[in-house]
Amino acid sequence: MYKLTGDDIPACIREIPQPPTQLYLDGELPEFAEYTYLTVVGSRRFSHYGRDVCEKLIAGLTGYPIVIVSGLALGIDAIAHRAALDAGLKTIGMPGSGLHRSVIAPKTNARLADEIVHKGGALLSEFEPKLEAHPAMFPQRNRLMVGLSQAVLIIEAGERSGTLITARMAMDYNRDLYVVPGPVFSPHCEGSNRFMKAGAMPVVSSADLLRELGFADKGKQLAIEFSPQEQVIVDLLYESQQRDTLIRESGLSVQECTTLLMTMEIKGLIAERMGEIHLA
Repeated sequence: MYKLTGDDIPACIREIPQPPTQLYLDGELPEFAEYTYLTVVGSRRFSHYGRDVCEKLIAGLTGYPIVIVSGLALGIDAIAHRAALDAGLKTIGMPGSGLHRSVIAPKTNARLADEIVHKGGALLSEFEPKLEAHPAMFPQRNRLMVGLSQAVLIIEAGERSGTLITARMAMDYNRDLYVVPGPVFSPHCEGSNRFMKAGAMPVVSSADLLRELGFADKGKQLAIEFSPQEQVIVDLLYESQQRDTLIRESGLSVQECTTLLMTMEIKGLIAERMGEIHLA
């Protein structure tokens, strides 16, 4: 673990209002000139929709120099970190506490913290290593997550969610703000939907994210790689589908579709989990 002060603190953080005078770092921060940092935030009380969207959006960033930043908390934070690791992306955990594993909450995320560092990511905090989390510390932490990144993505946020504080900071700090639209009657999405009215960019796919983050040309190249039959499957997987449903709606024979799905899974285009197929 390292203590950063002065010019060792990343310039993007030194430039925010009320910058920290010190930071503690466990692991290594990917080079800012080589990577795009994206903060992903959302509700601790997430819905199945929120989990699915978070996992799919981040999985679709595989192979790009993108770092996922989040708060190492329950809910969307932990899902975002896990999705990044599964996609082979580097991720930065910024808990609302010190970095000593004895104070990371929930306790189950201490193992996730170790994995983040082991796989080339890092943990970052301005709090003393053994300082336990307190509610007043989370807004302080949130300003650093926003400061570290070029853009912020909101997955889900209720009307009174603390995530909305992060969204306001993104706008105040002149960071790009993206929002995943949610069902209009869902309490999980009342706050995030409201930010779209304030000018946040709606994001409904990994291609949207890649385009907004400046990877539009590479995103187009990826799309061209789908064969016509593969494109049929991709279009049907706007949400997870059971295999039988996918075969029926594809218009292909059972044998043709089964072979196609097997080929796409080998190529890493799709994956199957808990009886449902989704985009990888």
